Amino acid sequence: MMDRQKLTAYIKAEALRLGFDICGIAKASSAEDETAEFYNRWLEEGNHGTMGYLERNRDKRYNPTLLVEGCRSIIAVAMNYAPARHLEGIADYALGEDYHKVIKDRLFLLLASINEKVACHGRAFCDSAPVLERYWAVKAGLGWIGRNRQLIIPGKGSYFFLGELLIDIELEYNTPYTANHCGNCRKCLESCPTAALREGCFDARKCLSYLTIEYRDELPGKIGEKMGNCFYGCDRCQTHCPHNRFAAPNKIPELQPSPALLEMTESDWRILTMEKYNQLFKESAVERCGYEQLMRNIKARHG
Repeated sequence: MMDRQKLTAYIKAEALRLGFDICGIAKASSAEDETAEFYNRWLEEGNHGTMGYLERNRDKRYNPTLLVEGCRSIIAVAMNYAPARHLEGIADYALGEDYHKVIKDRLFLLLASINEKVACHGRAFCDSAPVLERYWAVKAGLGWIGRNRQLIIPGKGSYFFLGELLIDIELEYNTPYTANHCGNCRKCLESCPTAALREGCFDARKCLSYLTIEYRDELPGKIGEKMGNCFYGCDRCQTHCPHNRFAAPNKIPELQPSPALLEMTESDWRILTMEKYNQLFKESAVERCGYEQLMRNIKARHG
């Protein structure tokens, strides 16, 4: 049986072999009171809009040991999704296959690999349960949370999917990342077309990503004027972030856009049919939006 230090090194090396760009490990514990208070206040102010799921299971959100009995370690991973080229209209994270499955499939492989060395129980998560993903990424030493509320990894930027593997064995833990390299830069705040970002907070109700993906009702009046070229998501707070000058195109096969998606033109989007939608976005994160809502967005963008 491996000792704790060797097992920790093995896990991190295995995570990189499986396609993750960085891996850190945090000791499982309850979130700090300050974090819980900030989140509660954010909800009380209604900043989450219609995303009621963010209100539920707060006990588990603040205490991950309630998600996995006997949980002792949180393995935090990040996978680059920066594309080789940006597509007008669709946020970069949604160009390939559904990231939930891409990340979790690899986390399941990581868990199986750990069990070849030592018996353990665990669960994999990727934006699929009440987990404070960015909080634990910081605790695991991956990076800091920028003004755009994204996790920024030093020398790599913020175009990353996050995932967590919660397991019931003790490991060697990373030092939490305490630096913040945003300095006086406010480019993300200044580039937000709807002022959804403000110093120290984020109002999802104004965010184009929320409005085009999560919001099911009729879009607010004149929002089309703010959308620019986008109709699914918005990346402006990331594209204007100086730290993303370090972003390199990802090489994960499942995250590459299909030839059919790359061939879509402006006129093609305007006359998009349900059949074509299903062809383009089968097993894609865009399925969350649905055809009718996507067409709502496209029509709003063009007035």
